[in-house]
Amino acid sequence: MLNRVILMGRLVADPELKTTASGVSVTSFRIAVDRNYVKSGEERKADFIDIVCWRQQAEFVCRYFGKGSLIAVEGQLQTRTYQAKDGTNRYVVEVVSDNISFTGERRDSQGGYSQSYSAPAAPAQPQAPAQPAPSYQSGSNSDFQEVSLEDDDLPF
Repeated sequence: MLNRVILMGRLVADPELKTTASGVSVTSFRIAVDRNYVKSGEERKADFIDIVCWRQQAEFVCRYFGKGSLIAVEGQLQTRTYQAKDGTNRYVVEVVSDNISFTGERRDSQGGYSQSYSAPAAPAQPQAPAQPAPSYQSGSNSDFQEVSLEDDDLPF
C-alpha cells in the first residue's frame, strides 16, 4: 500500500505550538494550495488542507513559518472521526507531516515575504584578485612516490 502526500502552499494563519499532557509538542495549521486548472473568465481556486506536525518538526514550523509563508509538506493522509460538543459526529481528513521544507522565500524586515533572495551588497573596499587553484598539469615526476606492486599493504 502507498499513502504519500506532497504539497506546497501558503499558511492561512500563524501556527500555534501546543503541548500534549505527556509533554510532546504539536501544531496543526491549514495551507491553501492553488489548483493548476483555471477556467477562462474565473479566478484561480484553492484547496484548504489541514496539516499536523509533531515534536521538533512542530517547533520548527512555529519558529520559522507564519501566515502567508510558502511551505512544502511531505506526509501521509490520515482520516479520523470524533464527536463534537453538540453531539454530532465529525469526520476529519488531514496530512500528518514527515518532512517540512522551506520553498525559497524569506521573510523581509517588515514581516512580509519576498519571492526571491536579494544579492549581497558589493564590498566597499576593493579586494585582491583571487589566487588560481593549484593545477596538477604543471607537476613533475618528483611530486609522486613509487609504489611497489608486490606490497601487501596497498589500501585497495
